[in-house]
Amino acid sequence: MRALPCLLLLMPIACLAAAPEVPDARALARQALIVDTHIDAPGELLKSWRNLCNETPDREFDAAKARAGGLDIAFMSIYTSPEDDRAGIATQKAHREIDAVEAMAGRCPDRFAVITSPADYARLRGDGERVLLALGMENGAPIGDDLSRLEGFRDRGVRYMTLAHSHSNRIADGSYSLDRPWKGLSPFGEKVVAEMNALGIMVDVSHLSDDAVEDVLRVAKAPVIASHSGLRHLTPGFERNLSDALAKKIAATGGVVQITFGSGFIDAKAAADTTAYFRELAKFQHEQTLAASRGEAVKSVDAFDAVWDPAHPKPATKLSQVADQVDYAIRLLGDDHVGIGSDFDGVSGALPEGLKSVADYPNLVQALRERGHSDATIRKVLGGNLMRVWAAVEAAATR
Repeated sequence: MRALPCLLLLMPIACLAAAPEVPDARALARQALIVDTHIDAPGELLKSWRNLCNETPDREFDAAKARAGGLDIAFMSIYTSPEDDRAGIATQKAHREIDAVEAMAGRCPDRFAVITSPADYARLRGDGERVLLALGMENGAPIGDDLSRLEGFRDRGVRYMTLAHSHSNRIADGSYSLDRPWKGLSPFGEKVVAEMNALGIMVDVSHLSDDAVEDVLRVAKAPVIASHSGLRHLTPGFERNLSDALAKKIAATGGVVQITFGSGFIDAKAAADTTAYFRELAKFQHEQTLAASRGEAVKSVDAFDAVWDPAHPKPATKLSQVADQVDYAIRLLGDDHVGIGSDFDGVSGALPEGLKSVADYPNLVQALRERGHSDATIRKVLGGNLMRVWAAVEAAATR
């Protein structure tokens, strides 16, 4: 006898039971593989140590929050500043930050483990309660002028490198920098990209000028990532976010654009203020250099910030603005080329309501569902796409 449709039956409870169960947003976040490619915990540990094995109220990343939010793989940002580079301490600082990550994993091996390959995910995650820590180096400054240092950092676990940060360096021009000596990548930078491809280190174009991104895409022989960027379409004139054209070219390499959560990247007014900040700061620093040459007292960046910050309060932002970025990226690039790179612990708390820590990924899941995205697409965005790219870069390595 042919089964009758549920609507014709007088047993609605049985019909409901037969329907597939749809997980709620928190359950989906727990079931999905979540990979966040940019969390600034290591730098914060050097500034003011905390035991992130436990709940830590004044930090946006810790083991308890990560498991509550469903986070599986957290790329720890090994960040060094242009000031560290000028002072000659970038290499030392990068190694200290890696030491901090390794110490964190060693302190509570039931909650953290270090991962260096996507192939190790199933083995290292254990019962699903461990957060796996990968390493991404934000700024190429620690390699200095020595290409061989790349292999040393690869051996320590670094699996992506952002070529520059904020300002131009010996590798590439930065998106915030007024000084752009290379008009893109430097000759040394081209060698850096080739060596990263050979070593299986993902090339990250976040923070680069448009010309530098174009040069990376010309030189790279493996998929390229933007570890924590937004789409400029929603923040007009903000070069730190990617243009539609550049985002499409990254996707064409097989790469992925990891959408960041920071208010300065998702809000047009905040983005304009960020651009203005770096321009005015550059002028201020030039003035201090001239003052020093005249033997006059020099003011610190903190003195500049003390004047700037009260005059430019950060606008309140909403989860919906991050969802706008993700939604636009999916429609522009397709759902195979979008991911997440939050910048937790890296934007001084300037985050949207509803995305204040790693415990809040389920809120983004719910927002994307409300935009009509399928759970399959959401799973790709949460981590599936990044894992595919990471494996492809690893497979393309020649050494």
